[in-house]
Amino acid sequence: MTEPSYLTALRASYDTVAVDYAELYGTALASMPLTRAMLAAFAELVRASGDGPVADIGCGPGHVAAHLHALGVPVFGIDLSPRMVEVARRRYPGLRFQAGSMTALDLGDDELGGIVAWYSTHHIPSEQLPTVFAEFCRTLAPGGHLLLGTHVGDEHRQLEHAYGHPVSIGIHLQQPDRIAELLAEAGLVVTARLMEEPGEGQKRQHACLLARKSG
Repeated sequence: MTEPSYLTALRASYDTVAVDYAELYGTALASMPLTRAMLAAFAELVRASGDGPVADIGCGPGHVAAHLHALGVPVFGIDLSPRMVEVARRRYPGLRFQAGSMTALDLGDDELGGIVAWYSTHHIPSEQLPTVFAEFCRTLAPGGHLLLGTHVGDEHRQLEHAYGHPVSIGIHLQQPDRIAELLAEAGLVVTARLMEEPGEGQKRQHACLLARKSG
């Protein structure tokens, strides 16, 4: 099966910027108390269910996975970019990271107790989101939890330069209500939301959605 061109371009772009991206965002959680609070709540829910490991999908340089590990969650990371995976492995040699696409996860049905998709699904074109959310639902155990963070908007942008490098990165923004609708259609019911207004260095709203697989 031929890979969609947007995935090929996205992989190449994040391979190019991986080191600089890690330098910029690798310690970002230290200045994000609301994000840490949502991750802590998610970790508590996952630990209580005991249904399996957590996959950090679109893990980048591995900082979110490392934070969850410190909270006592069995976690591993998946990223489209092999170079980003290399960076994550170097930064956190005690954790497992692997290359893969959220559009076709190399995981079994009902295998995961939780999924984190932290600012990664907005790279997926709108028409492909149902496929991604269906994969999330397929791989989550019944009762498993999803934590999704994203920028908020109604636009598509194509980045041609980022992190000091030429790139081809698509940004496909959605409103939280639409994301919740698509998750529900896939079998994932949103149980909580956090909306964060623009602040210093941030030009738009951010949303965090916590969802649960029925069953």
